[in-house]
Amino acid sequence: MAASGLPSELDGLAIVVVNYGSSTLLARTLGTVAAALPEAVVVVVDNFSTRDELAALRSLAAAHSWDVVAFAQNVGFGTGMNAGVARARELGARRFLLINPDATIDRASVEALAARSAAEPLALLSPVVRRSDGSPWSVGADVYLKDGRIRSAARRGTVEGDRLPWLSGACLFVTAELWDAVGGFADEYFLYWEDVDLSLRVTRAGGTLSLVEEATAVHDEGGTQGTDGSRSGARKSATYYYYNIRNRLLFAARNLPPETVRAWRRATLPVAWEVLLQGGRRQFLTSTEAVRAGWRGARDGLRLSRTPRHPDRPRTTEPTSR
Repeated sequence: MAASGLPSELDGLAIVVVNYGSSTLLARTLGTVAAALPEAVVVVVDNFSTRDELAALRSLAAAHSWDVVAFAQNVGFGTGMNAGVARARELGARRFLLINPDATIDRASVEALAARSAAEPLALLSPVVRRSDGSPWSVGADVYLKDGRIRSAARRGTVEGDRLPWLSGACLFVTAELWDAVGGFADEYFLYWEDVDLSLRVTRAGGTLSLVEEATAVHDEGGTQGTDGSRSGARKSATYYYYNIRNRLLFAARNLPPETVRAWRRATLPVAWEVLLQGGRRQFLTSTEAVRAGWRGARDGLRLSRTPRHPDRPRTTEPTSR
């Protein structure tokens, strides 16, 4: 309830974060967000990395009265978020701020998201996401149907072709009503492209995608890997390369007609090379890791896309403890 005693648009709010070896970062980022939203339930899902990390997370959570959902292995981002939302609902939440460990958002921005959500309960919402220097990190994005390339929404009008808009999973606001309509994130992706898939299923379920320009989140580039595929020039991990390249074709096989899947398959090598270049050319002088990860991603994506796949509701994956 608000201080006036009247219902608040933040009533029933949960903050859900998926953690993988980031407890030190969470102390700063999630600590700031949670302090600004004391009425919110906070659920942290731990994808197991080490016992020391889990112990550190539990200690941090206890100090802040956060709820922890712990898995015995790394189940991926989407499955982790599904478990976090499920736990938040058990605790009474009916609207959810899904946010990365490396992102922060202020109270005024969350209030703007909540107000829009109250007016449009079937809208998947995102703030503008900026870097710490104020430059844009994500203002929405598009995937182009002719070849499966991703471009920032800021480039609309400069790139021709049919496109599917999507919102970055770095920070999303969603109601329980919309979550039920789409079934949450798809488990197959593990990491990257699950937000593209979710965005498409929202629109197919009759919902909408909205970038709330009066709301801003800040992405810490020194934290975890980015999800919007932006060209920062910073070296990326092998995990980033592998799943971005693989999951492009998984998305196609799950959601697109055969002729479009074939076009995306034909564009696999040039698109994979563009993904690798997001980490800069200098990385190729010192290691073959990026190229090997890209090759594996292309190989496995091509295998996955040989036959159509069907969108699924999230499977039940039980955490080991709370």
